[in-house]
Amino acid sequence: MIGALDLGVTALDTSTNYLRFRSHEVLARVAGDLLPKVHLSTKVGYFPGISGAEHSLAPERLHSSVEEAARALGREPDLVFLHNPEHSLTPGTARSRETLAKACTALASATSRGLCGAWGIATWNPTALPPLVDASAPAPSTLMVRAGLLVGAGTLDAAEALMEAWGLGTGAMWGMSPFGGNTKAPVWARADARVFLRDGSGYSRAQAAFRVAYRLPNVSAVAVGTDEPAHLGELVGALAAVPDEQAVAEYRTLLRGRPRTQSV
Repeated sequence: MIGALDLGVTALDTSTNYLRFRSHEVLARVAGDLLPKVHLSTKVGYFPGISGAEHSLAPERLHSSVEEAARALGREPDLVFLHNPEHSLTPGTARSRETLAKACTALASATSRGLCGAWGIATWNPTALPPLVDASAPAPSTLMVRAGLLVGAGTLDAAEALMEAWGLGTGAMWGMSPFGGNTKAPVWARADARVFLRDGSGYSRAQAAFRVAYRLPNVSAVAVGTDEPAHLGELVGALAAVPDEQAVAEYRTLLRGRPRTQSV
C-alpha cells in the first residue's frame, strides 16, 4: 500500500469476500494509520456459506454487512458497492425488480446512518439490470462495471442504460478488470492496443490497453490489482497517454455490428 501511495494512487477498492472474507481485517492490520489517507471503497452481497460464498440481497444482511465492514476496517468506508446484484435476480420479473429496490434502500439507509459515505453498484454482468431499475427506489452514486477491449457491446450498452436510468453524470462510472483478469493471456500478445492511442510509440501494449479501458465505456477510474508495484507503476504512467477517440468510436461500431450472442 505504501508503494501505491508513493505512485500517487489515493483510492483503494476491496470487498467483504476477498481473502476468504478476511480482507477488511487484514487491510486494517497491514495499512494501519495509512488507511485514513485513501478513498476507501468496499463491496457487500456475498456471505460465508456451508459450501463457500453465497450471494444474498436480503436487506437486513446487507445492512449488517456494512456495519461489520466499518467495524473491521476501523473506519467507515467512503463508498460501499452492492456486489453483483444480478447473481440473485431473475431478468425481467416483478419480484426481482422489488428485490433490487429493497437492496438499494438498505444501502441508502446504511449511508444515511453514517455507516459509509456513499453507496453504489458493482456488476460483472449488467445486461439484466436496466429493466429492473425502479425509479422510485434510491439511486446509487457510482456504478462499477467491466471495462476495456474485451468487453462486449452488451455490457457497454447496459452500463450506459443504467447511467441514464439512475440519472448519473460524468465521473460516476468506474471500470474494473481492464485485462479480462489476466495480463498474460494470449490475446494481449496478439493484439496491439497502441493503435487506439494518438501516439502509442512510447507506451507498452499493457499501458495502451489500460488507457483505452477508460473509454470502453467512459469511466473516471479503473480498479486494478496492487500486488505487483512495478506493474502498478507502469499503469499509472499510462495515464499520460491520449486515446484516439475516432479509433475508439470505430471499434465500438464494430462491436455493435457483431452478433449479440458473441457479446459479453
